[in-house]
Order: sequence, then C-alpha cells, then structure tokens
Amino acid sequence: MSTTSFTPRRIYRIVAIAEMVTWALLILGMVGKYILKLGDWPVRVFGLTHGIVFVTYAFVALLVGVNQHWRLRHVTAAVATAVIPFATYPFDVWLERRGMLAGGWRTERTEDPRDHTKVSGALRFALRYPIPLAVVVVIAVFAVVSFLLWLGPPTEWGA
Repeated sequence: MSTTSFTPRRIYRIVAIAEMVTWALLILGMVGKYILKLGDWPVRVFGLTHGIVFVTYAFVALLVGVNQHWRLRHVTAAVATAVIPFATYPFDVWLERRGMLAGGWRTERTEDPRDHTKVSGALRFALRYPIPLAVVVVIAVFAVVSFLLWLGPPTEWGA
C-alpha cells in the first residue's frame, strides 16, 4: 500500500472500525469473566487492547479533525462516540455523508482563513514528516495509556 493511500478518510475509518472491534472483544472478555467464570484475564487483555485503540482513535480524530477543519464540537463528538459501544463507524458514515472526510492531508497553506491558525500550521509542519509524526503519536498513546493504567480501572476513578 502506498503512502498516498493513507488519506485522512482511510486512517480515520480503519481506526474507527478497530475501535468497534475492540469494544466487541472487551464485551466478550466481560462475558468470559462474569458468565463463563474464566477469571480476570479476558477483561485485562481486551480492556488494555480497547484502551490503546480508544486513545489512538482520540488522537486520530483530533489529527483528522484539524486537517479537515472540523469544528470543536465535531472532534468532541467523534471522541464521545468511542465511549458508546459500536458508535464510531456510524459516526464515520455520518461524517462521510457530509463530506467531512473528503480530501487529502493539508500539507500546504491555502487562502482558506482556517489554514492561517497556529494549530493548522503545526499540523502542516508535522505532516511534512510523517514517520516522526507517527512516532510522536505512538509515544503519546503510550504515555496516555500508561497514565490511565496508573489511575486504575475506570470503575475506580470516582471511588
């Protein structure tokens, strides 16, 4: 697969589907733990997998949202759909129908006033170096997931 096929739409869709798949795995892990009495391991394994993909989805939604000039409410809605099982792909379809995933990566500044913000400029700079950008995203996902693991299970955050 060439690098030109890694469009915002394609990356967003892949991660949205992965997020749904990991939701299914987490639910199966809960069935394994609570109904089949397999112990904690299914929830630990699939919970961690889901957590990593959830955080990755949030970063991808932010990157794609900035690139596509989404409003903050659309980026927030994208991340919020990851909290609801199987909602990321329907949201992806909703974005697609509205043309909000069309086009490539915005590596050049245009006359569009939205391209004149510091955030758009930072993204354009980062997109010029896709390998280091991918490394930074992986490190950021690792850092966030590590912090969340340090906090403990979400069910204990309010305790």
